[in-house]
Amino acid sequence: MRGWTVIAAITLILGGQSAVAQPRLGLAPALGVAVAPRLDFSPEELALAEAAAGLPELAAYYGANGLRPIFTGENAVKLRSALIDATATAPQHGIPASRYALDARPADAADARSEVAQARVLVRYMRDMTGGMIRPGSVDPLIKREVKRPPIDRLIRDFVQSPDPRQFLLDLQPRHPAYLALQRALTGGQALAIPADLPRAPEALWRPGARGAGIVPIRARLEAAGFAAPASDPQVYDAALADAVARYQAAVGLPSDGVAGPKTIAHLNGDVPQDGRNRAIVVALERMRWMGSEDLDSRHVWVNIPEYTARIMENGAETFRTRTVVGSTDHDRQTPEFSDQMEHVVVNPRWNVPRSITVKEYLPKLQANRNAVSHLDVVDGNGRVVARDRIDFGRYTAANFPYRMRQKPSDDNALGLVKFIFPNPWNIYLHDTPTKHLFQRASRAYSHGCIRIGDPFDLAHALLSRQTPDPQAMFQRALSRDDEVWLKLTPAVPVHLVYFTAFPDADGTIRRFEDVYGRDAPLYDAIQKAGLDS
Repeated sequence: MRGWTVIAAITLILGGQSAVAQPRLGLAPALGVAVAPRLDFSPEELALAEAAAGLPELAAYYGANGLRPIFTGENAVKLRSALIDATATAPQHGIPASRYALDARPADAADARSEVAQARVLVRYMRDMTGGMIRPGSVDPLIKREVKRPPIDRLIRDFVQSPDPRQFLLDLQPRHPAYLALQRALTGGQALAIPADLPRAPEALWRPGARGAGIVPIRARLEAAGFAAPASDPQVYDAALADAVARYQAAVGLPSDGVAGPKTIAHLNGDVPQDGRNRAIVVALERMRWMGSEDLDSRHVWVNIPEYTARIMENGAETFRTRTVVGSTDHDRQTPEFSDQMEHVVVNPRWNVPRSITVKEYLPKLQANRNAVSHLDVVDGNGRVVARDRIDFGRYTAANFPYRMRQKPSDDNALGLVKFIFPNPWNIYLHDTPTKHLFQRASRAYSHGCIRIGDPFDLAHALLSRQTPDPQAMFQRALSRDDEVWLKLTPAVPVHLVYFTAFPDADGTIRRFEDVYGRDAPLYDAIQKAGLDS
């Protein structure tokens, strides 16, 4: 009886379809006519149905394809060889090879468990390549990214029918140039190792304009790492050397100021292990797999949180860049990771103070002095401003405070003079700020979670440029008004808030950034643990 229950589940797993699934089961109904389910199954088919019943993606494939096995039959050797070759590339993706452990024995046509065991490895590989190994939110609740994979049963069908199944599997990986550059760096395409027999660079604070014999080994070590700086006088710290030092610093995760101080010299002398670099690349590859369904060739806004930078990218090229300030390191203020659609540029914005800020920061001040934070209005549920002398702030707590707080448009508004809206459950957006001095700092994690923009007017002009021949004039007309103005972006622009501590520059050089929120370590550990789950 159990076998018939399993068969019913398998053959009807796609919703009881008759015009699509049943012809694959050997039935030939007239167009639009329902057909009774097939009732005759061989013992091998029953065994396969039972072995796959608990695996929805495999059950969907087998149920829609006549319970035909993948790894037995006339194409079994070719398909199995393709799977072995593809999974052997796991280390090139930063994936532990043990994750795809395959039984060395060929599948037995009568052994459904062997068939399904190999098919499970196939599914695992397909899922990993099209959306990553790790569920994003499982390593940090502030990683809000949603992974979108193609239907795995459809991929299995296309794999089985492909004239070149090996290449079909290899082509499932992200093909974005950034992913390929990260792969090359991981597998030695961009080695930063410096031969130990080279003379050590003397520790000092080497700046442009300096002169001395100690600059010669700095040049030699930079050249060995792939950052050559030819010069007429090798003992002079010239502009070309400063540029080479800055590029090297970016590659190893140091502030790229072009000054060779103690930390830079320690890296050049090989005194700093490179394990951290490889770990950052492994994590970056997984994050890129999470984004495999995103069209990163189309125009989009790319905000890399640890880099403190926002860009507009188009056809793989950067068309605009600006500095950012991101959420502070307090966990409840960190900037989350997700993708959305930017729909509006809001000029002269009001600031609707988030409730968390209202009750945690401002309510205690109002209880001590009702005239505190006088730049903010107290607003009731209907959006009406309420006079403070009509409110007994002392009777309320964070749980029952019934009012909101709002700041009028102004030069000193917390959002500055423009914000960029992409509606999301976490109320995160990009915005201007009156606090400009923070953009001069190397580390810029100071906000409550939203992203402050260093050149907000220029960003607005760039975003509006697709819908008007004079975006500056459009923006200025809105700015000249005293009230809040919403400018709709047509079309909406995808925005990606990402977290890469290792990422390739335009020339493919891997740049490193501080793991400001500490999100890399738990993700790296999860990747290694997933490798043991074979």
